[in-house]
Amino acid sequence: MVILIDSREKSQAHIVQWLDQHRIEHETLALPSGDYSFALNPIPELDINQKQYFYNDIIIERKNSLEELSGCFAQTRERFNDEWSRCYAKRKYLLIENANYIDLVEGRYNTKYSSKSFLGSLHSFNAKYNLQVMFMPDKNYSAAYIVAVLQYYLRYLIK
Repeated sequence: MVILIDSREKSQAHIVQWLDQHRIEHETLALPSGDYSFALNPIPELDINQKQYFYNDIIIERKNSLEELSGCFAQTRERFNDEWSRCYAKRKYLLIENANYIDLVEGRYNTKYSSKSFLGSLHSFNAKYNLQVMFMPDKNYSAAYIVAVLQYYLRYLIK
């Protein structure tokens, strides 16, 4: 498995460092949607003679904070909506770093976006685009989450 990282992904050094530390192969390229997905290198023994990409099957979109996600809902909502509507992956994950759901409910973030509006937007997008939303209070565990989601999806496909 090769973890694919979108070339437009910003501030992903902690992800790359974790992947390198755990000797997990990764590659940077422009993904059609999302920030992370995976590919399989050729496996001649299984008659898989070319690299297979799974970015149309599964993607993970990462936001580094509630502040970043708030901006997507409040300032660039149309673009964010278009991004999700163009995503044809069967499985879509939204990973929100440095926060938990309680932070969102209690308005513990540094924007003027009201908690009620923020929650409404998050749950509306979740319903509309069938997202799996994951809060990751400690971003140092984000790469482990990304790898596990992608590995277990592959395992599901193989079974």
